[in-house]
Amino acid sequence: MSAASSLPGFCRDCLAPARAETRRCHACGSPRLIRHAEIDRLTLAHVDCDAFYATVEKRDNPELADKPVIIGGGKRGVVSTCCYIARIHGVRSAMPMFKALDACPDAIVIKPDMEKYVRVGREVRRMMEELTPLVQPISIDEAFLDLAGTERLHKDTPARTLARFAARVEAEIGISLSVGLSYCKFLAKVASDLDKPRGFSVIGKAEALSFLAPKPVSLIWGVGKAFSATLERDGIRTIGQLQTMEETTLMRRYGVMGKRLYHLARGEDDRTVHPNEGAKSVSAETTFNADLSQAKDLVPVIRRLSEKVSARLKASGIAGQTVVLKLKTADFKSRTRNFKLEDPTVLADRIFRTGLHLLERELGQDRFRLIGIGVSDLTDAGRADPPDLVDPAAARRAVAESAIDKVRQKFGRDIVETGYTFSTSRKTRQADED
Repeated sequence: MSAASSLPGFCRDCLAPARAETRRCHACGSPRLIRHAEIDRLTLAHVDCDAFYATVEKRDNPELADKPVIIGGGKRGVVSTCCYIARIHGVRSAMPMFKALDACPDAIVIKPDMEKYVRVGREVRRMMEELTPLVQPISIDEAFLDLAGTERLHKDTPARTLARFAARVEAEIGISLSVGLSYCKFLAKVASDLDKPRGFSVIGKAEALSFLAPKPVSLIWGVGKAFSATLERDGIRTIGQLQTMEETTLMRRYGVMGKRLYHLARGEDDRTVHPNEGAKSVSAETTFNADLSQAKDLVPVIRRLSEKVSARLKASGIAGQTVVLKLKTADFKSRTRNFKLEDPTVLADRIFRTGLHLLERELGQDRFRLIGIGVSDLTDAGRADPPDLVDPAAARRAVAESAIDKVRQKFGRDIVETGYTFSTSRKTRQADED
């Protein structure tokens, strides 16, 4: 009998205890047994929906079940996400669409439907909040959960509660997710990526150092391509190398990031789960079929994107105080411009007018292949849009926007267009909008 088979565990499908002498569940025959020495003591989890957008589309159209699916735009757009079949062919998120279609020419491309994805994401979130009040959303389809102290409520260990939750999401919502269980956020996030899709992985304290040692430094939160290249130039490629270095040495070389490298390389992460620390921004962007430079072409797009952002804010009950304009020039150089409002807003009108002000400063010689608008500094929508004493017409526009929202809720978003979006020419139609 192997040491692994003697560890405590259970069947992820029927929750029966895992018997030491078998590789399949003695109760239901499933091979999905999970065993770990610390499985009954760990309480911090990262939950991540599998290929979320693509999985939702396959759920809604069963004919797509065995086909490669890419969520994204036209040939000049990028891949928002893709299913696991497409990933086998080499398709990846953020890949240019023409490269994705070269890698997987049989792929079915679907334009993102963010309103639907937000709706499904909120269903999953509500189920998470039934498990514990300590749910910290990271994005539309992932969150950290701390289940410490919930054993009496659920009459079970956090690990088994999470397995039951994953099965419930599949049964009631029709999508799958992966769970990472550990003692800290860093390793919970790492664990959730280990066995996708429908994964359930555990990383305990006892194994943290040995688990991390052979891994590349890019596994550490905050180490992107540029910093990985810097570390490699300094001869540091694996986390194990960081484990042999002194904190003062790393801080002298890399500043505050050196302190993070020292602690995370050792599996030390004292960040806690904060329910109020969710998404940092809400945005929408589009890539054009042809590069654009004229206000008459760009302004209608900014208006339409502002309406999408506004709809998401209103649906989520949040508001943003800083408007962010994103541009990418024809030579792929990115620009970001920000303006902080006096008060938070959920209104498309305020987002659009602020974005337009930012855009006007950028018009001139450059042509743009991508444009986006969003808001950051998020807060509760109850604080949003107090009466504007400086611009009395703003109140009338807000009333008109509310009326338009009600019509769209009843008859669909395309039933009403403003003068800005109605005049959009064919050449401004988006290749990719998210």
